[in-house]
Amino acid sequence: MAYTERVKQILSWYPSDSPGVLTNLARLLNHGNLAGTGKLVILPVDQGFEHGPARSFQPNPAGYDPDYHAQLAIESGCNAYAAPLGFIEAVAGKLAGEIPLILKVNNSDTLAKVEPCSALTASVKDAVRLGCTAIGYTIYPGSSLRNQQYQDLRDLIAEAKAYGLPTVLWAYPRGNLSKDGETAVDIVAYAAQISAQLGAHIIKVKPPKDFIEQPEAKKVFEKYKIPTATLADRVRHVVQSAFNGKRVVIFSGGEAKDTPAVIEEVKGIAAGGGFGSIMGRNAFQRPQAEAVQLLKDVMAAFRA
Repeated sequence: MAYTERVKQILSWYPSDSPGVLTNLARLLNHGNLAGTGKLVILPVDQGFEHGPARSFQPNPAGYDPDYHAQLAIESGCNAYAAPLGFIEAVAGKLAGEIPLILKVNNSDTLAKVEPCSALTASVKDAVRLGCTAIGYTIYPGSSLRNQQYQDLRDLIAEAKAYGLPTVLWAYPRGNLSKDGETAVDIVAYAAQISAQLGAHIIKVKPPKDFIEQPEAKKVFEKYKIPTATLADRVRHVVQSAFNGKRVVIFSGGEAKDTPAVIEEVKGIAAGGGFGSIMGRNAFQRPQAEAVQLLKDVMAAFRA
């Protein structure tokens, strides 16, 4: 399709990147039901690795099969499908470009209670070999191991750029924070800023809650009357924190919830200027027809 003015504008925010990186960013923005709008809905299925198979797939046993998720992303009109190496290897040769693929190159499990840090489980060369459009990586701002994560990420971004691939960054504050602090508006905004400074092209964060973790930040929020009462207010601040909205910020679907709650949250994200959703469990744990309809409804909310 011809590039829309909105897609051209977004691409202009990455002037240091090569034509290869910009072309792959454009592929993400020009695919699926939201093509050309500047909005993204991505289906991520890394939960089997991160949380275990039964917790992830038993609510809808079709999800044990890697083919199921790729076809769900295609049928519902997602911009892309993101997964770890095994799931991508299981489908890449069958899809042959039907949908952009994002290879999640680091992952962790819940079998050991350790400081938050994901292991490298795939490489940039794997992403190139499998025809992926981007790589994905997770950082945990707040972890005592964050510096190593940031250093590894910088090396991966540099290598990915050399192959013409952009980076989608999962930024999940965790570690030296309270449980509420992991999704506090000041912390989520800080994670978005860190992600942009590290060179991420697309930033994934959790929807921020009306809570401020850092006393120093609270003083600033109060002094300048930064609004946080509504989800739209909080999303607006997070997007502003990513280079005044000049980095693509998308929001996770979070824990499983009923359909009205999902759509209400998505409407809040859209109203705050969020660029889209990356929705896993709330989609693939539903029966197939229901999942397709939910994802289409989410896309409609972002298009409105």
